[in-house]
Amino acid sequence: MDRETRQAAPDEVLSVTSTARERLPEAAGQRQGLHITAGSDAEAVAQWLDEYRASPRTRRAYRREAQRLLLWLVEQGRGLDELRREDLDRFEAFLADPRPVERWIGPVRPRQDPRWRPFRGPLSPASRRQSLVILQGMFAWLVEAGWVRHNPFRLMRDKRRRLDNRRGGIERYLERPLWDWLWDWLNRPGEEDASPRRCYELTRRRLVFGFAYLLAPRVSEMSAARMNDFQRREGRWWWSVVGKGDKVARIPVPPDMMALLAEWRRTLGLAAEPPPDDASPLLRTLDGSRGLGENRLYRLVRDGFRESAEALEREAGYTAQAEVGRLRRATPHWLRHTALTHQAQAGVELRYLAATARHSRLDTTARYLHAEDEEWHRQQARHGLWGEGERAVLADDRDGGHEPL
Repeated sequence: MDRETRQAAPDEVLSVTSTARERLPEAAGQRQGLHITAGSDAEAVAQWLDEYRASPRTRRAYRREAQRLLLWLVEQGRGLDELRREDLDRFEAFLADPRPVERWIGPVRPRQDPRWRPFRGPLSPASRRQSLVILQGMFAWLVEAGWVRHNPFRLMRDKRRRLDNRRGGIERYLERPLWDWLWDWLNRPGEEDASPRRCYELTRRRLVFGFAYLLAPRVSEMSAARMNDFQRREGRWWWSVVGKGDKVARIPVPPDMMALLAEWRRTLGLAAEPPPDDASPLLRTLDGSRGLGENRLYRLVRDGFRESAEALEREAGYTAQAEVGRLRRATPHWLRHTALTHQAQAGVELRYLAATARHSRLDTTARYLHAEDEEWHRQQARHGLWGEGERAVLADDRDGGHEPL
């Protein structure tokens, strides 16, 4: 972190009102075993956040949770080293219901705006759990740094249930029939009298969803993509990407992606294939030249999911209630999960799947493998209230005439 950023970070962490200022920890300069140079909790937290400088989105998410805790402690005139086990239940209750509302909750505004507030609304149980996961990691780092003497999160009796952020498998993805319907919907022609702008938007949206599904990028990677990141070598197309931790990777580009790219480039008035010297943005705003920012791209995908959910609800009504709900909950990262899950189901080997995902650990990629779940479910189905013959007849009766989405 450069000098200007290092000086600005504590204020960044605590900027909510002019009265929300952190006090120096008692005898901070006299601590034994201190391994960082910091004069306040905010400065210590800023150094922890600096460990994530190579992952801006992660850093922003972690800063938000640290900021909420620090501001909550400031309200009580306390510091990080004074946080105790009994405080954690009160803090979690605060996350579920930040009061007074006028002090803590407000719409999105710049951090420098005096009307900025740290919450958009009360946090859901999943969001509260994620906040505690992040803060547990922060305290573990601060203990190692010698800034605090203990990690109160380690005393939580239900720590494994609430603070273990690992999951047995990926659940936030679209099952194949739903993805097939969504892709069909994305490819429907626009209205006969659609404006050039509308045609441009539909083509761009189709590219965004196709790109996300075929190559499993993160939103930040899609936003940063350039035309000449797509390169042909020995007759094959590859996508070059700089991912988390500044890791550089090359991903094979399937023919469907090149077809989408050609369609998009023709919409921009360009040749179908990108030349090596075209470093212009891949995804662009409506003017056709400026790059599409990460936040705008995120909203574009969310809007696509919302519109598709409304279309499916109109067409299928109650029979597709579950699928409509999944589309409404879906975020851009669901497309990455969907891409990797479907590749695994198509039989892509684990080592290649890990390379596409750019995971450093195979056990992370293995979460996308659902074969064991499917086999377990198939075998468990042998056990039932009816004999096998009766079950077969009943199954035929239940499934007769039903077409999955």
